[in-house]
Amino acid sequence: MSSEPEIQPPSTETPDESGEKISKKAAKKEAAKLEKMRRRQEQEEAARKTASLSLEDESSSRNYGDVTLTELQSTADPKAGKWREAVEGKEWTNVSELVEEIAGSEVLIRGRVHTNRPVSSKLGFVILRQSGFTVQCVVTESKERNVSVNMVKFLKQLSGESFVDVIGVVVLPKEPLTGTTQQVEIQVRKVYCVNSALQKLPLNVEDAARSEADIQAGKPGANQDTRLNNRVIDLRTPANQAIFRIQCHVQIAFREFLLSKGFLEIHTPKLIAGSSEGGAAVFRLEYKGQPACLAQSPQLHKQMAICGDLERVFEVGAVYRAEDSFTHRHLCEFIGLDVEMAIHKHYSEVMDIVGELFPFIFTKLEERCSKELEAIRKQYPFQPLKFLPKTLTIPFAEGIQMLKEAGVEADPLGDLNTEVERKLGQLVLEKYNTEFYILHHYPSAVRPFYTMPCADDSNYSNSFDVFIRGEEIISGAQRVHDPELLKEQAVRFGIDVDTIKTYIDSFRYGAPPHGGFGVGLERVVMLFCGLNNIRKTSLFPRDPLRLAP
Repeated sequence: MSSEPEIQPPSTETPDESGEKISKKAAKKEAAKLEKMRRRQEQEEAARKTASLSLEDESSSRNYGDVTLTELQSTADPKAGKWREAVEGKEWTNVSELVEEIAGSEVLIRGRVHTNRPVSSKLGFVILRQSGFTVQCVVTESKERNVSVNMVKFLKQLSGESFVDVIGVVVLPKEPLTGTTQQVEIQVRKVYCVNSALQKLPLNVEDAARSEADIQAGKPGANQDTRLNNRVIDLRTPANQAIFRIQCHVQIAFREFLLSKGFLEIHTPKLIAGSSEGGAAVFRLEYKGQPACLAQSPQLHKQMAICGDLERVFEVGAVYRAEDSFTHRHLCEFIGLDVEMAIHKHYSEVMDIVGELFPFIFTKLEERCSKELEAIRKQYPFQPLKFLPKTLTIPFAEGIQMLKEAGVEADPLGDLNTEVERKLGQLVLEKYNTEFYILHHYPSAVRPFYTMPCADDSNYSNSFDVFIRGEEIISGAQRVHDPELLKEQAVRFGIDVDTIKTYIDSFRYGAPPHGGFGVGLERVVMLFCGLNNIRKTSLFPRDPLRLAP
């Protein structure tokens, strides 16, 4: 840096080069000249610095920046932009795969900006998140690595939840990391913003991920309506990521077990002419000039499939109930897991399938989803479900007697309300050390019209419910396969027989004894994970008040 001339205050006593005295006016003029020279020198120095910085940016500016829309339009041009050139020939690595064993390797990763913590003009930390896994990325100004201060500045201004691609080297941190799932860091070499999120979001992911204990300790949280109104953001929390992976594994295990037992997966219509369950809880609509409704279950058509000699069938599909139920466990639309099968001798054959199927599912969840279960427990603490290798089966009358002995009155020919169900679940847990059991021989008055009455007492039926943690999750039964009895019971339940004529007629062509059951997928996940509201296990819940998002 060039030295500046020292400026002395002018004096009338100071001689000039000729030795003559300088007047005050001349001295003032000289001082102005020197000040102008000083300013020019400062400007020249600033220009030199700018030129140096521009030269630096010219060599490193291709290592960072916003990805252009053209580059993201699946162009075949490998030189469409600096991002496209940087990632050409590279494979993306999942954040979950960033482990100590690959330290020293260069990787390309994509994730959301989870947190952004600038330290100085030459140093910044960004945590990237991908599907619940997080890793810390460190950007440090370095001429050797071609990382400029402008790249550090670019990283600082990235907004939370923006999508970012990072190319960098995996390194081991000096100290164990507590704020990320991965115990390695990424030394950033290149960084590109694929898609930028708003600076201010309607819901903060960290707030949505708070546990009840955190909120009570004074940390900010978010209520259920705010979270559901902004479900796209809410789904990004570690617990929600885990919940829907567990939901997926419930379906996988459900299919796996039933296929091993000779069942066939089918798909039944959801637009039907008449009510499939009876009652008023049905969504009615016009279908090309004809009255129709949304299926309350696949009940009628899965029975017709049995009459078509498919023998053992199951379905995973949407179910619609127009109930005005504002409870923690009811939805107007949910995913039903339905099973139907021909039986040889006794409806206990159906209960035997249930008794094997669900312990199989529970065991597979514990084996395959330990990380997901831990992620849920972190936000929603719960105890592992207690269940027996051989499922407990209790007659309805015995359940009523257990309640009576505990001082709880219940109608022996009526249904159990939620409070009574929970009390019975508590009694069963205390006596048998299980939270999963079957209650069978329900009163006929509280079962659907297609349920087979008991041979020795028509007040009761060949039906059952299944409970987890004191709440009902499954209803099942032997079905009526005699067309005249079926017609008689439909009329008694107030169902227009003409709307289910094809269903009744299917039993006039020869029908085997059969039975089955149905269960709500969301309710299984809710109760297995000890959650307090079924809306937590529905991707985009539909209840009497919610039709969006």
